[in-house]
Amino acid sequence: MALTTSEQAAITSGNDMWHTEAVESAGLPSVIVTDGPHGVRVQAEGDDLLAGVPATCFPPAVASASTWDPELLHRMGEALGDECRAQDIAVLLGPGVNLKRSPLGGRNFEYFSEDPLLSGYLATEWVRGLQSRGVGASLKHFAVNSQETDRMRISADVDERTLREMYLRAFHKVVTRAQPWTVMCAYNKINGVYASEHHWLLTEVLRGEWGFEGLVVSDWGAVVDRVAAIAAGLDLTMPGPDPVGDRALVTAVEAGRLDPAALRRSAELVQKLVEKAGDRPAGTYDADAHHALAREIAGRAIVLLKNDGGLLPLNDQQSVAVLGEFARTPRYQGGGSSQITPTRLDDALTAIQASGAPVRFAPGYTVEGDSDEGLLAEAVAVARESDVAIVFAGSVHETEGADRESIDLPATQLALIERVAAANPRTIVVLSNGAVLATKPWDEQVPALVEGWLLGQAGGSALADVLFGRVNPSGRLAETIPVKLADHPSYLDFPGEHGHVRYGEGLHVGYRGFDARDAEVAYPFGFGLSYTTFGYGAARASASPSGVEVRVAVTNTGDWDGREVVQVYVSLPGSRVRRAPRELKAFASVPITSGDTTEVTLTVEREDLAYWDIRLGRWIVEDGEYVIEVGSSSRDIRATVTVHVAGDPARVPLTADSSVDEWLADPRGAEVLKTALGATDRPLAPEMLMMLGSLPLSRMAVFPGMPITVGDLDKLVEAAN
Repeated sequence: MALTTSEQAAITSGNDMWHTEAVESAGLPSVIVTDGPHGVRVQAEGDDLLAGVPATCFPPAVASASTWDPELLHRMGEALGDECRAQDIAVLLGPGVNLKRSPLGGRNFEYFSEDPLLSGYLATEWVRGLQSRGVGASLKHFAVNSQETDRMRISADVDERTLREMYLRAFHKVVTRAQPWTVMCAYNKINGVYASEHHWLLTEVLRGEWGFEGLVVSDWGAVVDRVAAIAAGLDLTMPGPDPVGDRALVTAVEAGRLDPAALRRSAELVQKLVEKAGDRPAGTYDADAHHALAREIAGRAIVLLKNDGGLLPLNDQQSVAVLGEFARTPRYQGGGSSQITPTRLDDALTAIQASGAPVRFAPGYTVEGDSDEGLLAEAVAVARESDVAIVFAGSVHETEGADRESIDLPATQLALIERVAAANPRTIVVLSNGAVLATKPWDEQVPALVEGWLLGQAGGSALADVLFGRVNPSGRLAETIPVKLADHPSYLDFPGEHGHVRYGEGLHVGYRGFDARDAEVAYPFGFGLSYTTFGYGAARASASPSGVEVRVAVTNTGDWDGREVVQVYVSLPGSRVRRAPRELKAFASVPITSGDTTEVTLTVEREDLAYWDIRLGRWIVEDGEYVIEVGSSSRDIRATVTVHVAGDPARVPLTADSSVDEWLADPRGAEVLKTALGATDRPLAPEMLMMLGSLPLSRMAVFPGMPITVGDLDKLVEAAN
């Protein structure tokens, strides 16, 4: 049944906080959308928007990204889909693939990485897993939403090449490979235009270039102008109801200010979403099995940063001092809309006690971070009397709505680490944090350091699994840990001022920026230790029309079965455009038993070699000899090989404003220009080229005595092109 204009307007906004609008006359029911992305947050009865009914709290993206394992993310997506079905949820609001531009980003715990390729591949499988269960994903926040400061109004000012190559690339990968049911627009502006009203972003790029077939939903409260939003390509405004906006849409259609086809298209997409969600049976899930999966993912996410002298793993014969309130009161997720009420919650203290080792506990500090000399002295005494001391430390608070002010540990925790390490040289520090923390110089005092992130409801058991060797750590950093905040590429341009934030580092986000400046880092992108060791053979590479296939033999040279994350970085020396010294282009998480060798094959896809040519307005693969680096992190390269990749046709038409150098660099242009200059039989003098090379041809023509005149320009341009 066709909907009236009023009904079309009504269903393009919500019925309440979480439901779409029903139209009884058309037989169109309401469906539920709800928060994710690392759990199903169905709002509980009452006024507290953040209180949810119990659901599995899986590791947030800050942790799951450190697995570098898309297959594991697929399984997590399947489990989330099952829980959505059990709660009659149509769309789960996730995953978030915004880049971690700065370690201060308050919502970094919900995002995967500082690298768009890693983010894109992980999120693609998360979406595929979720949607295999008949539940829609909502890829967010589209786009350039990398801070919380002034997030509802800030304009992210970024050049198009950086926008395309860094901030849109993960979205592109997920949209074109997984077709999420919905894409959620961001709160912020992009180059002065609200994302909710950005026709270029929502219609020209998302639907026109990428072929997105689904619905664009707003972030909650992101829409300023319903009419402008519908015209730009946004379909569903949340939350609702919004009778004022509904009337504005009807009035705009009747007055000819809004194309009725635009409103009709949005309403049809809402209808299709509702119909798709209704075409499935209800579901159930096994809470214990999902807790076990959350534990597996958490164990795989833990990154062993330091293990001098093989202090880890522990054994149950050692007496252990467990120090720090976070061991007993775990930090396992961040604050805000993704906050999950877990079905159960493991803490590290209980899990370590269950390992059988003699354990003594002292809190060392309060959850609030208050200084307490008595707690500190007690912890030091317990450490001194134990074989091994484990200090649990981390960030006190990360949340949606506010960025962090620092990457340093609280002073009370730093004091605890310093005094415990002095009392017991066998000290291990375990971190719990939603974004990187500075580790220098205090990590030099401790022989072992474990990056425990925010690990979800099973994180306490997962940490015990790694500490006691039941799980061999295989997590790898998905973001660089700087020596200090001021070293970070974003430092001078975050979080902006007066409504604008300038993305001044351009393409050099994260490790790209550190490598470009050859800057020291505490721990590099892709880094992580294991209880075993891995050796790499020579790399081999072959190019084809679809990309580059890379092969390398990896041997587990240690005594433990383990898992190596093989990483492929690519560069193009002598490129015509600015590039980072190396960029991640492929990776694989590979299990290898002790003593075995595995031949690992990785594919660098041709589209991932392309850069955005701002002159031609399209993606270009540059012809050249590409350097393929295979390694265990961005700064631990084990094998290098060079391969020639044939480039795309990419001639830039010459104009009167093209420089003399640009004319001479073009074969046809050089022929035309030399003829005009009367220099066909002799090379142009180097001194003249140095002086005139950067001169636009149109400026050259106005100089007296030149063999070309302003009147010749149109003919020269026509002949050259």
